[in-house]
Amino acid sequence: MTATVVADGVSKWFGLKVAVSEVSLRIGPGVTGLLGPNGAGKTTLLRVLAGLQVPSQGTVTILGRDPRRDPTVYAEVAMVPEDDAVYPDLSARRFVELAATLSQVSDPEAAAGRALDQVGLGDVADRKLGGYSKGMRQRAKVASALVADPQILILDEPLNGADPVQRSHLIGLFRHLGSTGRTVVVSSHVLAEVERVADRVVAMVDGRLAAVGTVASLREAMSDRPRLVKVGCDRPRTLAAALIGVDGVTGVRVFDGAVEVEATDAAAFARALPAVARDRQVRIDLVEPEDESLESVFRYLVEAKTW
Repeated sequence: MTATVVADGVSKWFGLKVAVSEVSLRIGPGVTGLLGPNGAGKTTLLRVLAGLQVPSQGTVTILGRDPRRDPTVYAEVAMVPEDDAVYPDLSARRFVELAATLSQVSDPEAAAGRALDQVGLGDVADRKLGGYSKGMRQRAKVASALVADPQILILDEPLNGADPVQRSHLIGLFRHLGSTGRTVVVSSHVLAEVERVADRVVAMVDGRLAAVGTVASLREAMSDRPRLVKVGCDRPRTLAAALIGVDGVTGVRVFDGAVEVEATDAAAFARALPAVARDRQVRIDLVEPEDESLESVFRYLVEAKTW
């Protein structure tokens, strides 16, 4: 991966409060999800990565440059803050046009129209922001960030207040931007959102990095945690009794016509399951992991506080 945003030993504190502690991180093109509970330090880290705050310790480079020393790099970066700070008396079109003018875009009106169309606000662009729903205001903020066509887009809780249709539209937009080679960083405390939008996950707990990687790779790295697998079949009690003696199976539970298996080695269990089912004449119609989701991974990280 060619890193476009690099943090090296970054810490940020405010008086006696340490918001971010010793974070080293490389982010490249595509969509990276920044995950963590409220108060984990996500917003502070994003503001430091965007060059809006100076790290108390460590360094940040954007496209190989220090934003505090080379301000020209800001032309390539846009950030959508979590704060619902818009001008209620401005129309969305005027709001985005002003952002284009501040970014010295050659044709602000045309650029604003394109950005508003990207976020699905083209048909209501002349309405005042004060009459927008929270989700619509979020999309207007995203449009104001996109109007200068940045290479790096940093979004802090961009889906807050959006309804399911709006969320789906924004997630599709972020994924499209990532697929075109842009670097998109999306912060959220909603696990399902990050799992839908991001190729790569950065998890934070208490101001520190807990883990970095894909959901599957993070779960795979937790070798000390048993894997949960749900097996649907026509004779669950028969299968459960047979699985108790299989090497690596540490727990079996029958519920709702299925068997939940706890195994220390999911691959070994997957190899053993067909033979056990054949020997006991059990028909299997479903095998699926129950803890491969980002929610399960994050729960493990918080419990273990692995840094």
